[in-house]
Amino acid sequence: MRYSPGSRRVTQPEGGASAPTGAEAHYRALEALYAAAPINQLFPSVLEIPEAGIARIRFDVDSRFFHAAGAAHGTSYFKMLDDAAFYAANSLVTDRFLLTTAFNLLLTKPLAQGPVIAEGRWVSGQRRVFVAEARLIDAHGEEAARGTGTFMRSRIPLATLPGYRTP
Repeated sequence: MRYSPGSRRVTQPEGGASAPTGAEAHYRALEALYAAAPINQLFPSVLEIPEAGIARIRFDVDSRFFHAAGAAHGTSYFKMLDDAAFYAANSLVTDRFLLTTAFNLLLTKPLAQGPVIAEGRWVSGQRRVFVAEARLIDAHGEEAARGTGTFMRSRIPLATLPGYRTP
C-alpha cells in the first residue's frame, strides 16, 4: 500500500494481487477499522501494519492543529502515539479489541507544519495485557515525542465492529 502526503487515499499495489489471508487479512481489517473511526475525520491519517507488532500512521500537521504559540497541540501527539502503539499491540490479537489502560508521553520537540510519522512497536505481553511504545518522527527525520502504553483485551469482538472487514 502507498500513502501520499496531503492525501487520505491508500492504494493497493497493481497487478491484481489476490485477497490477503491469515495475519495479512487481520492487518488489512485493522487498517480498515482505523479508517472507519469517526475521530479520523478530525485527524486525517493513514494506518499501515506491515508486520506483527509494528504499526505506522502517516499524517500531516497543519495550522488547524496548532495551539496559541503556533505548534501542534498535545492532543495531536497523544492521539497519534496512542493509536500507533495500540495498533501495534492489536496486530497480535485477532479476536478482541484492545483498550488503552495507561499511556505515558514524553514531548521532546514542537511539531511544526508538515508530514509526521507515528511508529508503533509491541514491547511485551501476549495474553491479557500488552505493552507497546510509539514515537513521532517529523519531516526532518527527528523524534518529536515518544510514549508507552498499556493495553488490555476487552470483551468486544473485533468482528462486530463497523469497519473491521476481512476478505
